[in-house]
Amino acid sequence: MIRIDIRKRDGLARAGILTCEGGPVPQVPFPAVLDVETVFPSLATRGGTNVPLSAPAEFVKTYIPRGPDQPVTIHPALENPAQSGDVAMVANWHTALSNPWRYAEWLKNIREKTPADTLWYAPGTALPSNIHILCYSGFGLFDYIAVDLKSAQGLFCTPEGEFPADIQKAGICACEGCRAGDLKLHNRLALEGEVALVRYFIGQSKLRELVEARCRMNANHVAIIRHLDVDYAGTERYAPVARSGVMRANSGESMQRVEVRRFAERLLSRYKPPKATVAVLLPCSAKKPYSLSQSHRRFQMAIAGRAHELIITSPLGLVPRELECVYPAMHYDVPVTGYWDAEECAYISDIVARYLALHKYERVIAHLEGGALKVAEMAAKTCGITLEYSCREHPTGDEALSQLSRALDSERRVKDDRLHGMLSYQFGCDVDTKSMLSRGHFPELFYSKSNIQRFSIDTGNGLLRPTFEGWELIPQGYRVTISDFLPEGDVLVPGVVDADPAIREGDEVLVVGPKAMATGRAAMSAAEMKNSKHGVAVRVRKIKKIAI
Repeated sequence: MIRIDIRKRDGLARAGILTCEGGPVPQVPFPAVLDVETVFPSLATRGGTNVPLSAPAEFVKTYIPRGPDQPVTIHPALENPAQSGDVAMVANWHTALSNPWRYAEWLKNIREKTPADTLWYAPGTALPSNIHILCYSGFGLFDYIAVDLKSAQGLFCTPEGEFPADIQKAGICACEGCRAGDLKLHNRLALEGEVALVRYFIGQSKLRELVEARCRMNANHVAIIRHLDVDYAGTERYAPVARSGVMRANSGESMQRVEVRRFAERLLSRYKPPKATVAVLLPCSAKKPYSLSQSHRRFQMAIAGRAHELIITSPLGLVPRELECVYPAMHYDVPVTGYWDAEECAYISDIVARYLALHKYERVIAHLEGGALKVAEMAAKTCGITLEYSCREHPTGDEALSQLSRALDSERRVKDDRLHGMLSYQFGCDVDTKSMLSRGHFPELFYSKSNIQRFSIDTGNGLLRPTFEGWELIPQGYRVTISDFLPEGDVLVPGVVDADPAIREGDEVLVVGPKAMATGRAAMSAAEMKNSKHGVAVRVRKIKKIAI
């Protein structure tokens, strides 16, 4: 009997435990590489599994085998035969790696037709040099066929590629196989080591960073990432709203990753700024949140609350002061060179221009230099506004700060309402936050009304955590409906009746049922809750029994 327990999600990637009752290894952590025939002995005699990915539907229907045996064969042109809990096998996936556009197309096809709680197996495909992109795409089970073939061809496998076997004598690897001069053993160990590394990065929610680093050695892998990023609507639903630790934006591909694009989309479609007539465009800082940096403390002293503060930064584009704690604004790190290339400037200026066109300010003051100033000028030209300049270099200098303060002499203070901006961004609603009081020390803040706590800020990801009374202020959305039972802990998928399509992994949600309500954090997206039969749907924080 096969059982799949998904314990960690990182975009399309999955990590967990594969249980094979009666097999040589009862439990295997995945992503995993195995002698698969020992787990699935029927594969040795099963025919019709080697159908090309590009084969037409009629051909596929004729030759693809059907039956109860695991793994279940799936194909981009085939109606999905896999069910929740199955191991789904996609033959010939190694051929897709050389065609990035078709790779993304075929992947989307099988992803949309296959239950979310299945384990994908790519036979004869895994190498140390491609395992990162395979796992990033959603595959989690592999065999030794590809590396054994490389051994037979006299090739030495590494995460950077395959090289002639005589490189083994150069001492670049000290594994057991290299010490014994055994090429086959080295190649197998190299694959196992890279699978273990990928599994670790999935557990840390940092697989994207590993993929961006590894893909540099293969142009097709770079192209695959770019094609997957283009399908924002298809991949965004699987990406968590926040990850742990630092989001490293070290390459051009980082500007197109889901978290960056989602921040810009929500900024432009959800976020509601305070009522201000003047906006000041400011540079970012290395320290996050910006308000804790020395430079931004000086900016805020000069502005003294008389304007709406907007930070121009790469790769996020534009960060209003109210959103500086929200992931990834407080969590990103970029290489600082002082130079922004043309693609970077075009992307960021488009976000700034769209924001300024959407929210009309009477005055926009640029307190910037270098690439950020260039971006602001491009945006102003695009949306037809005239910038005022409080400096053109050294924004943190005394003279520049004095000039910024003088430029705001006639302006009134803007009501500081961080909570209102965060609520609009996170939940897409316009909440009346009048009479709401805050306590605590930034960024660890708690918001109360009538002496009842309504919200707090999670300092790990910057998201708001509503109490039951806080949810009363959010009229709709981010609800998970459960059946007629009283939760005693986390809500499992079988108990979910419906879920708001906007829910992503990590979102704060309100669980609603006939017998109870609960607050907690989504452990998977709404799409996965509806497309799975196993797993935790919501990590529950508090439960409230409904009196009947």
